[in-house]
Amino acid sequence: MSEQREHWTSQVGFLLAAIGSAVGLGLLWKFPYTVGQNGGGLFLLSYVLCIIVIGIPVLIGELLLGRHTQSAAVNAFGKLSSNQPFWKMGGWLGVISSFLIMSFYSVIAGFGMSYVLMSLTNFYSSVPLEQIPKVFTLLSHSGGIVIFWHFLFTLITMSIVLSGVRKGIEFWAKIMTRTLFVILIAFCLYGLTLSGFSDTVKFIFNWDVQSFDFSSILEALGLAFFTLSLGQGIMISYGSYMRKKENIPVMALVIAGAVIVVAVLVAFSIFPIIFTFNFVPEQGVGLIFETMPYLFAQLPGSILISTIFFLLFVFAALTSSIPFIEVPATNLMELKGFSRKKAVLIVSGAVFLFGIPCALSFSQALFPNWSSVYGSSYLDTINALVSVWLIPVGGLITALFLGWRVPKKDLIEEFPTSSKWHKFFHLWYFFMRYIIPILILLIILQKTGLINFDTFLR
Repeated sequence: MSEQREHWTSQVGFLLAAIGSAVGLGLLWKFPYTVGQNGGGLFLLSYVLCIIVIGIPVLIGELLLGRHTQSAAVNAFGKLSSNQPFWKMGGWLGVISSFLIMSFYSVIAGFGMSYVLMSLTNFYSSVPLEQIPKVFTLLSHSGGIVIFWHFLFTLITMSIVLSGVRKGIEFWAKIMTRTLFVILIAFCLYGLTLSGFSDTVKFIFNWDVQSFDFSSILEALGLAFFTLSLGQGIMISYGSYMRKKENIPVMALVIAGAVIVVAVLVAFSIFPIIFTFNFVPEQGVGLIFETMPYLFAQLPGSILISTIFFLLFVFAALTSSIPFIEVPATNLMELKGFSRKKAVLIVSGAVFLFGIPCALSFSQALFPNWSSVYGSSYLDTINALVSVWLIPVGGLITALFLGWRVPKKDLIEEFPTSSKWHKFFHLWYFFMRYIIPILILLIILQKTGLINFDTFLR
């Protein structure tokens, strides 16, 4: 690299950056719904167990891979495999995944920024109640406005990453991740005052055996994998900024625990409002930009509640989007010797250009026949490509690499030297070799539709 490698100034800074990267939009609009639709408390318990079984071990592996090599994803695989192309593909898949995610992530986050502005200007008062859900349709079909917000969000993310690890990523993660927790707790306390809170408790913690099947377990496995930012090169890059004194297993445990807490807080922030008005829970764009504004308009203090909610949305998007630019940029810095400024500008410019079709996908202004040909919008197609193929396959290669290719002595060096951690290492190593590759393969088979396990096991 042409620049000396930076390191986190503190464990707290690293933890807040890592937690912020994991607390993304998927956790806001998918997790609560998925819990309720897959057996409630039974699914929640399965999710926590899957975090322990697959999430924490892979997280440990990615962090130690980065710290041991002091490199980002591609070079991390290359250094420990004599630059064998197959293993380096594990790093490249992470880089490509981060880049593609950012190209549509910034579009969705831009909608959130637009709703912050609309909330501050009290647009609820000027729009008939029944028309509020249709505002998103109008916004999403306004190509120029969507591109503007996409550009602005990319610009903000770029400016943070340009400042480096300490002055940019870590500094802003400390502010935004803490603010995220404060807003979530405030929303939970507000939810306690609503009549829908008791229904939320039933929805989340009800042990519905009828709704829980084998695909629910695989859904929990996939959710555990994705909600920890695994398979995207993020934790490898963040691990490369860690110092030797940090205890990686403990750090991984704290990150995983925080993500579980945030996931539950999100459920108790959103669903009390939904159940108060007897709405059916849903997920995705419809939940955030159509249902929630419609419900906010009927609550006392709608301006304040709506503004804070969409600030929460934007902060969650921003903390998780930072590594989507950092990962491709830091790999460019290492592979091409670029300065941070040059690498970040190239990646950000490419993200903006590649994101324009995503920004126009709602109106189908650029590819009018895309949905007819591929069965979903351009944005949803890119999302499916990443979540169904690139991330799981990258995760599988990572698990096989750590379990079968990296010398055992290189791995054990990254664990604390006490006897209890020595025993834990052997358990972790066994899981990375034999258990986790099988579990990730099951996720791939289920998500791609190659095997429907519910039908197969009947």
